[in-house]
Amino acid sequence: MNNVLQLSGLTKGYNHGKPNEVSVLQGADLSAARGEVVALVAPSGAGKSTLLHIAGLLDLPDAGSVQINGTDMTRLSDRKRTAARRNDIGFIYQFHHLLPEFSALENIVLPQLANGVDPGAAETYARDLLGRVGVETRADHRPAALSGGEQQRVAFCRALANRPSLLLADEPTGNLDPSTSDRVFGTLMDLVRDTGLTAVIATHNLDLAARMDRTLRLVDGQLT
Repeated sequence: MNNVLQLSGLTKGYNHGKPNEVSVLQGADLSAARGEVVALVAPSGAGKSTLLHIAGLLDLPDAGSVQINGTDMTRLSDRKRTAARRNDIGFIYQFHHLLPEFSALENIVLPQLANGVDPGAAETYARDLLGRVGVETRADHRPAALSGGEQQRVAFCRALANRPSLLLADEPTGNLDPSTSDRVFGTLMDLVRDTGLTAVIATHNLDLAARMDRTLRLVDGQLT
């Protein structure tokens, strides 16, 4: 299978040369094939978010490479990395971060418009995504009028708005109660499977991790 994401020999630390120097990643390797869903499990503070930020081109490693669809992103200019982040990667966070002044539909349409998509086509695709996660009847509601589970479902749709090949999720249901978390995670998995996405999903929940294709643990800065 072709790897959509390939992380090789990633190292990352902070406060270099100072007494409070911290080494977070120490030669971490990760591969994720097309259509594969990988669970990333580690305690808080172990470096999961750092790893996802580097994989998502939000930060640069001290050493190592990040390849997405065969291209070494660490060698690209900032402009090209920004374009790759916009076109190839979808992000989901623990908190939904929806724009409060816009409706659920508009939150999914706007990223597409920023990417040059025709407004009519953008709305059609946004409504299709909302239908897939079961909140199409809430399309015209602003985030404050949605439940926590509905807000996160809309955030899932926004992450897929520009049809990325890679989805990165950092504790995507961590802000929900256990029952809602289970249902919303099931929705996310259905959405990922339906679209053929490659996904790396960080979670503390071992039951959710078991529902993915493979589990990687981040231990002492390395993935096992």
